[in-house]
Amino acid sequence: MLVKLAYGDSGLKVEFPDLITDVVEPEYVPGLPDEPAAIQSALRNPINSRTLRQLVSKNQKVAISICDITRPSPTDVMLPHILKELSHIPTQNVSIIVATGTHRANSTDELIAMLGHDIVNNYTIINHDCFNRNTLNLTGKTSDGTPIWLNKIWVEADVRITCGFVEPHFFAGFSGGPKMVAPGLAGFDTIMALHNAKRIGSPKSVWGITHGNPVHDTVREISKLTGVDFSVDVTINKNREITSVFAGNLFEAHKAACETSKRIVMRGVEREYDIVVTTNSGYPLDQNLYQTVKGLSAAAQVVKNGGTIICASECRDGLPSHGEYSKILSESNSISTLLEAINQSENTRHDQWQVQVQARIQMRAEVLIKSDFLTDEQIRAAHFNPISNIESALEKSINKHGKSARICVLPEGPQTIPYLSKHI
Repeated sequence: MLVKLAYGDSGLKVEFPDLITDVVEPEYVPGLPDEPAAIQSALRNPINSRTLRQLVSKNQKVAISICDITRPSPTDVMLPHILKELSHIPTQNVSIIVATGTHRANSTDELIAMLGHDIVNNYTIINHDCFNRNTLNLTGKTSDGTPIWLNKIWVEADVRITCGFVEPHFFAGFSGGPKMVAPGLAGFDTIMALHNAKRIGSPKSVWGITHGNPVHDTVREISKLTGVDFSVDVTINKNREITSVFAGNLFEAHKAACETSKRIVMRGVEREYDIVVTTNSGYPLDQNLYQTVKGLSAAAQVVKNGGTIICASECRDGLPSHGEYSKILSESNSISTLLEAINQSENTRHDQWQVQVQARIQMRAEVLIKSDFLTDEQIRAAHFNPISNIESALEKSINKHGKSARICVLPEGPQTIPYLSKHI
């Protein structure tokens, strides 16, 4: 059978053996027939909240948190409608903050692609900088002592609005909602505490779990303590079309979006597989190897111990060059030694969580990476095995695992989260 894998902008067509292959995809939900009308309706009929127009008075300062370029959020569709509801206040009173977390700043061209020329030219847009203490305020501590450093403009705004999209997240349960505050707008110290080895290593820090998940529990507490006045979350399909809109109270809107996403994206399977072929959902999600760990984590949910994961991820942005991901990976030739060092250290380093998740996967399965922008040396330095052709790698993997080998294909990577039906 011919399957198109999400890869970069154009995709990658791969032939799979029919009789031993299962293709697992999210339930396809068509885009809303009238996205603008649906967004407007959600904004004007919010969940357990006054409308935006009622919430914001003329002279108040408003801060809006939006996703960065590594997320396929349809911000260009959502944000104009939010701003329309705020048309009664001067544009200079609105600050749009890109919730980068520890990611790099987004370029002007990227901002235009994300938001359109009109918004970029007429509104104040700030790339959050978690490393610059001068741009942060310490607002207190969580119940477990996590310091709450947040973007100063966000903290000092009279009205705070989150604008995101919801999908399962590999250790925070789901994206969107309170994650648009922390880690999105948090300071480095706060982000490190949220991503420490104990939290990431919890069996509850996985796809689809928000309550009892030590990462999401703390994220939620930070949002409660510091306050969000209004939230807009959407779900999307593989074409980046909006399939549902939820607005109003942060936690109630996010809960409704999570329930919708879970029904569509999380798919039960009957068995574990010898070989799992995955992606990182194409551009922009597969723009670097760091983000690709999410696609590997999706595959790891259903791969056998000792199995093989084959991942197609374009990685046009490299490893990337910022952060400590590649540096940590280079500190040992052994993935088990890296994992042991992370688990034993009392200090949390930038990006160690990605190495921690990656290492746990590689302790169970061989991982092969297909990328047109990384060299074989770069892939090997990251402890993966490079491949140039998916079909050739499949043939070798089938020979390795024997005639009874079964293959699972996740064409959309972490846009589909498989799970063993008997475990739910």
